[in-house]
Amino acid sequence: EANPMDRYAFLDQYLLSKPGAVSEYKAAWGWLRYLVCGKQFAAVCTPDAKYEPHGGRRMVLLKCEPDLAELYRAQYPDVVPGFYSDKRTWNSVYLDGEVPDEVLTSMCDRSYRLVVEKLTKKEQRALEEGQAKE
Repeated sequence: EANPMDRYAFLDQYLLSKPGAVSEYKAAWGWLRYLVCGKQFAAVCTPDAKYEPHGGRRMVLLKCEPDLAELYRAQYPDVVPGFYSDKRTWNSVYLDGEVPDEVLTSMCDRSYRLVVEKLTKKEQRALEEGQAKE
């Protein structure tokens, strides 16, 4: 049986292709976090069965402007308020769901950009010059 995650097999590479992006596994949470200059811009996790309605569904968490976050949720049943994060500014996208690839990649781009915009000018310059610190 195919792994539902295979539908988005490109996701890990896509997130890591961003300038300065690194991933780290946070064992205490069971989350694979994607960071730029030490700030999380995405995370992949599979909440335990006890966390209804998410239980057992693999998801990616992505940062988003509040208004747009609502629009995504209204348009796609597989986009829900961020799991264990600020529900105004984070969405969870179920990776066994039906969100089109180009929508998911554009959500990833936006999340990365929102986090980079909050970095210091110095950090932003380092990223542009390809010399970001991990």
